[in-house]
Order: sequence, then C-alpha cells, then structure tokens
Amino acid sequence: MTTAAPPTRRDIAYRGFHLPADAAGGSGDGLRAGGRGLVLDGVAQRGTWTSPPVPVGFAVAEVVPSWTADTPDGCWIEVELRGWHDDAPSTDWYRLARWAADDHTVRRTSLPGQRDSAARVDTDTLLVTGATVTGWQARVTLCRPAGSPTGPVLHSIGAVATGPTPTDHGNEREPTSTAARGIVLDVPRYSQRLHAGQYPQWGGGGDSWCSPTCTSMVLAYWGAEPTPDRYAWVEPPGPRPVVVHAARHCYDHAYAGAGNWPFNTAYAGLHGVDAFVTRLRSLVEAEAFVAAGIPLIVSAAFRADEVPGLGYDTGGHLMVLVGFTADGDPVLNDPYAPDDDAVRRTVPRRGFEAVWQRGSGGVAYVLRPESVPLPPPPAQANW
Repeated sequence: MTTAAPPTRRDIAYRGFHLPADAAGGSGDGLRAGGRGLVLDGVAQRGTWTSPPVPVGFAVAEVVPSWTADTPDGCWIEVELRGWHDDAPSTDWYRLARWAADDHTVRRTSLPGQRDSAARVDTDTLLVTGATVTGWQARVTLCRPAGSPTGPVLHSIGAVATGPTPTDHGNEREPTSTAARGIVLDVPRYSQRLHAGQYPQWGGGGDSWCSPTCTSMVLAYWGAEPTPDRYAWVEPPGPRPVVVHAARHCYDHAYAGAGNWPFNTAYAGLHGVDAFVTRLRSLVEAEAFVAAGIPLIVSAAFRADEVPGLGYDTGGHLMVLVGFTADGDPVLNDPYAPDDDAVRRTVPRRGFEAVWQRGSGGVAYVLRPESVPLPPPPAQANW
C-alpha cells in the first residue's frame, strides 16, 4: 500500500526589531538611542539604521515589511529591503515606502515601478523574480528638514518572508477543537459603506475603506482610538469621524487608496499599540490569537457567494476575525455592510480559509498593546 505524502505547509518567517533595545544587532549612522526609539543625532538631517541580515532557511518568494514610528510635521522615514543568500546580498536595495504620520508637507507613498532581473516592488511587497534569496535585510532612513527642532522616532521595523505557495495547500487535517472555539471578542462594529462618496481625495469611502475601517475597529477594541481633538477637522463629522481620520492617515498616494498593509499597521502604531504585518498558515494559527484575546485583521479575495455569507465580488478585502463558533467557524466583523448592525457575520470555516490563503497568502495585521502577550509562536516563527 502506498502512503500519501503529508501536505506541505507554506514556509513563513517573521522577524521584528524593537528599538532601541535591538539596535546593537544592526548598524546605525547619524542616529542615537532615545527613550522610545532611535532618533537623529545632534543636528543631522538624515540618519540610517540597517538591520542585520535575517536568514530564514528557505527560498523566499515575497517579503512584506512593517514598522512603527513617529514623524513630526515635515519629517518622514524611508524603508528599504534587499535579499540575502549565502552570507552576501543577492539583490540591490529597493525602496518600499516614503512614510509620514501626517500629510501636511510630505506625501505618504509606496514606490512602485522598481524592477530588475532579481526582484520587483508591488506596492507594499517585494517580489523575488530571478534571484536566489534565503534571507532579507532592512534599512530605515530618518529624515527631517533643515532647522527642524524635532525629528522622527523609529520604534520598530520587521518583515515577513514567505516561500512559494505549495500546490497541495489546504489539505491539512486540523485539530477538532482548540482553546478559541466558542470565543467571540467584543470588537466594535463599524460599516465602511456608511462613508460612501466621502473624501474622494483619500479614496472616496464606501467600497474602498475596508482596511482603515478594520484598523479603527481594532484600535477601539483596545481603547486606543484617536481622541476627538485629532479628528476635529472632519467636517461635517458624519457617521464616524475616526474612520475618516484613519483613511486619511493610511492613504498611499501612489496606490491611490488606503489599503496599503504596512501603512495601516504604522497608523495603528501611532496610537500606542505594537503593530505589524505577517502571514498565517491556517485558521489554527489564527485561533491562537483569539484565545489570547487578540483579534486579527485578515485579507481575502473571493467571488460572490463563493463563501456563504459573503455575497459580493472582491479582488482584495480586509475583515476583522473576532472569534469562532463552538464548531470552529470564523466569526467576522466585515465592514462591507450597509450599517453597523450587519457587520457581524459567521462564515463556513473551510471556504473562508481557502479564500484568505488564496487571496493574500494568509495576510494578517496584528495590533495589540505591548502589555498583552502574543501567543507562543510555532517552530518556524511567523510572529
């Protein structure tokens, strides 16, 4: 009798650096340790921190960076990645972001169009196309205008590397129960569609604000939403000014939308939470977060009625995974609803996991106060 080979899980590895605690592992130029991160030294206008190379032990297909920082008005940071293999760089540097917390003087933007024989940049993701890459390295440059009395503060930088998608993904046998079964976290329900047609300069609300709406829901769950003085400029205030505030401050001018993954986690980081982008291999891993009290923002793509309960087409949509039924079906806060009451939805487990993994490779935003511990990571750590 022939025994079938066990299904292959996708290789995923996340590594993050919290600063200034992890600064000694990399190299700095023009920076010094501040109380809450790395800051520019003296009157320097630019300074750079370069992470050590991060080997991951597998062939890398994609790398997504994420960071948290503060940037006073007029200041910004630039985030770059390059691939590594066999103790040496295997690609050039690619710029993934020119990021600022505000938009009064600096246009927050990704930098698409970078492409060579080794790799290319697709908005928030470095795609390896021709090089052999088994690790990555990040470089962050802090920038301020001449004469500025203040400058950026870099709190964290990290990245998730993923290997090619296995052809037999999705055939894993999952545990029949976990500690998350029957747990539904009390995440507020916000509808993005209440904002239809608002603020065309930041994507126009309605169909396009799923990501900042989800980020706003999870910040509210942690009691970390922006205070009224920070969104007093929203006039008229409309149904929920915190969502307008998030959409404006997550907006990517090159992408022309508010769905840039690390721009959303960077926005969350401005509100006192630890935030990063990673990928999860299955809903089993997601259950560990729910059991720890941490809701996840997940990205999926599907056709109308491909997943019962999600009766619309989307090429990419963000939802908050707030829990699981006793039978293990995911419970979602789906912002694509006509009103707040209709945001809560329960969907079939297998179908939802398939469109999440197929649509984004299992992308998840992790937002939580540092006082709330992450669940123990798997052996191949992806958080």
